[in-house]
Amino acid sequence: MLSRPVAFAQIWKSWFSTHSLIGKKNIILMGPPGAGKTTTGRIVGQKLNCPVIDIDDDVLETTWNMSVSEKLQEVGNEEFLEEEGKALLKFSASGSVISLSGSNPMHAAGMQHIKKNGIVVYLDVPTTVIMSRLKSKGTDRIVGLSPGISLKDVLQFRKQFYKRWFDIRVLCGGDVAAEVVAEKVLDAVKRYQDSELETFISTRSSRSGRSMEEDSHKLYFSDVVTQGLALDGGLFVPERGLPKFSAEEWQGLIEATYVERAQVILERCIHPADIPASKLAEIIETAYGENFSCSKVAPVRHLAGNQFLLELFHGPTASFKDFALQLVPHLFAYCIPRSCNYLILVATSGDTGSAVLDGFSRLHDTDKQRIALVNFFPEDGVSPIQKSQMIACQKENAWSVGVKSDFDFCQTAIKQIFTNSDFTGFLTVEYGTALAAANSINWARLLPQIVYHASAYLDLVHQGIISFGSPVDICIPTGNFGNMLAAFYAKMMGIPIRKCICASNENNVLTDFIRTGVYDLRGRKLISSFSPAVDILKSSNLERYLHLIANEDGQLVTQLFNQLENQGHFQLQKDLLGKLQQDLVAGWCSDEDCLAAIHSVYSTTGYILDTHTAVAKVVADRLQDRTCPIIISSTAHYSKFSPAILRALRIAEINQNPLSQLHLLSSYSALPPIHWGLLETLKKTGNGDHHVCAADTSVLMSHIETLIQNHFMKVF
Repeated sequence: MLSRPVAFAQIWKSWFSTHSLIGKKNIILMGPPGAGKTTTGRIVGQKLNCPVIDIDDDVLETTWNMSVSEKLQEVGNEEFLEEEGKALLKFSASGSVISLSGSNPMHAAGMQHIKKNGIVVYLDVPTTVIMSRLKSKGTDRIVGLSPGISLKDVLQFRKQFYKRWFDIRVLCGGDVAAEVVAEKVLDAVKRYQDSELETFISTRSSRSGRSMEEDSHKLYFSDVVTQGLALDGGLFVPERGLPKFSAEEWQGLIEATYVERAQVILERCIHPADIPASKLAEIIETAYGENFSCSKVAPVRHLAGNQFLLELFHGPTASFKDFALQLVPHLFAYCIPRSCNYLILVATSGDTGSAVLDGFSRLHDTDKQRIALVNFFPEDGVSPIQKSQMIACQKENAWSVGVKSDFDFCQTAIKQIFTNSDFTGFLTVEYGTALAAANSINWARLLPQIVYHASAYLDLVHQGIISFGSPVDICIPTGNFGNMLAAFYAKMMGIPIRKCICASNENNVLTDFIRTGVYDLRGRKLISSFSPAVDILKSSNLERYLHLIANEDGQLVTQLFNQLENQGHFQLQKDLLGKLQQDLVAGWCSDEDCLAAIHSVYSTTGYILDTHTAVAKVVADRLQDRTCPIIISSTAHYSKFSPAILRALRIAEINQNPLSQLHLLSSYSALPPIHWGLLETLKKTGNGDHHVCAADTSVLMSHIETLIQNHFMKVF
C-alpha cells in the first residue's frame, strides 16, 4: 500500500495540463514588494491564455478609490492590514493568475480564503536584491516601515508569513528576466501537478527487464523512507535523478541561513505530495534549532593555507550523523501509515548509534508509541566514550545492543534480515510491526548531507574566499561512502566541486578500489584503529555511485555485488574505472600519522582535530595540488575520542574514566571548546546496562522479536 496521498495528483491533473488552465483553480503569485509578481503574472497569464488579476491594482485600489500608498498613509500599518484582509475576503476568482500584494500573506483569514481555490507560488528573491529594486524605484513606504525599523528588518519579518502559505517556491535572482521567471513558475506548477513522475528504483533493477506489475507499483519518497532497502537487496535512487540548480539559483542562497538553504534544497528533492512545503519547513526548523550549539549549524573555519574545516559536530551527539538523524525521525514519522507499528534497525560503527537514539527520542510521545528502534554496534569496535554515549542515550523506545563482531557483520546481518521475507512477513502478521532502516542505506539519510556540502561552498563565497563558479576540492574521511556520495550529489546539483578526495585509515579497501578498480575483500581482516567510524570494509553507498556512473545498469550492479558477496571481490570495467577516477581520488593514513597530525595542528594553531578529521587532513596534505581551496569534513568532535587525543597530545598518564578524560581535555582551553552536550550526557546517565548478542543473524532476529513483544501490543 502506498503511503503518499494518491488523490493529490488527481486533484491538480483536473485543472492543469501542458500550459493550459482547466476548471476553476488559480495560480497565485506571492512574494515581497519588488519581487516581480505583477510582471510575471501577466506573462504567465498570456502563456496560459487566462485572466490576470493584480490585487493591488485591480482589487484594492478599485475598492478604496485611492492608491495603496495613499491608503497606507491615511490609516497606518495595522488598520491597513485589516482593510486589505477584508478586501481579500470579499474577492473571488477562478481560472486566473493572481498577483498578491507583498503584505497580503500577513492576514491569515484572507490568505485562507484565497488559498482554497488555487496553488500559491512564492517568488523567493534575495533580500539585498529586493532592497536594491525598491531603492531604484524610489519606494519609501511599505507596510511595517517606520522610524527605528529598517527596510531589511521588515523584509526579514515578512518571510515567516510567506513560508506559512506557499505550496511552491521559485528562486529568482537579481538579473533574471521576467520571461525566465514565468517559465520557472510554469515548470514548478507542472512539477507540483506531475507528482507521479518523482519515483524511485532499486540500484539492482533492470529497466528492460521490469515487468508491467513492477512499473505499476511505483515507489515514492514516502515509500522509500519507510521501506529503507529494496526487496531485491539494492538501494533506492530517484528514477529521474536529482534536481539541478542554476548558478543564479545557488547565488541567491549565498546570504541565506543554513536552515533556509536546507529548506530550498530539500523542497526540490522531496515532492510536496509526500511532505508539503510548510510541514517540511517546520521539520527542518525543529531539526536544526536549539539542539545545535552553533547558530551557523555547520560553520566553515579556516585551518591553514588553503585548507578549511567544515565543522559537522555541533549537534547534540557531536558528529556529522546528527545532520541526518535530527531530521529523518520526523520525516519518517510523517510518512509512515498510522495503522502500523515500526521497528527501525540500525547498524553503527560508532557515531550513528547515539545520533539515531537521540533523534528518535525527540519525537512526539504519540509517535514514540508506534516507532521503536534497536541499534546494533560492534561490542569491542567503538571508542569507550562512543559506547558510553550509546548506552546512555537509550530511551523507552530505543535500545543499544552490542554484537560480538565487527561493523561489517552488523550491517550484513541487517541486510539479510530485511530481505528475509518469511521473517518480516511473520512480524507484520503476528505483531502488526514492519521493519525499517535508518542507516545511510536509507535515501532520506543522504539528503541532509547534500545540504551541508552545498552550504560549505556557499559560505566560502559569502566570506569572500572565492567567487561563485570557482572550484573547490573536498576531502572526507569515509568508510561507508555515504558522506562522499552526498558531496558528489551536491556536485551534480550544481556546486562547483572539482575533486572528491576519499580518506581512509588502514582499512583502505576504498583507496585500493579507487586506484585500481578492484574491490577485493579476500583475506582481508578488519583492523581496529583510532578512527573507528571508518573501520569498514564493505561500503554500502558505493553501490549507488556505481549505479550512477554505469548509466543505471541494474544488471551490472547486481552482478558486481553478488560477486562481492559470493566470491569476496569484483573488478570494474576499464571505461567505468576511467569515469570513477575523473570524480574521485583516494589516500589512506596510518594511526601513527593520524596522531602526529593532531599534535602538529594543535601545536601550530591551538585547534584539536578528532581522529577522523586528522585522517582526512593527512590525506589532503598528500593529494591536494593547492590550486584551489580544499574543504575538509570535520566529522566528529575530538571529545568522543579522548584516549587517542590525549595520546596524540603526549599525555603520559591517561585516566580510564571517560568523564575524567573530558575534564582533562577541557583544561587545555583549545579550539573548538569541549562538547558540553556530550559531557552532560555522560554525567547524567553513567554507563548503564545494555544487551550483548553473539555474532549470529538468527540470534539478532530472536532479540528483535523479543523487543517487539515487549514494546508493541500483540495482534490476535
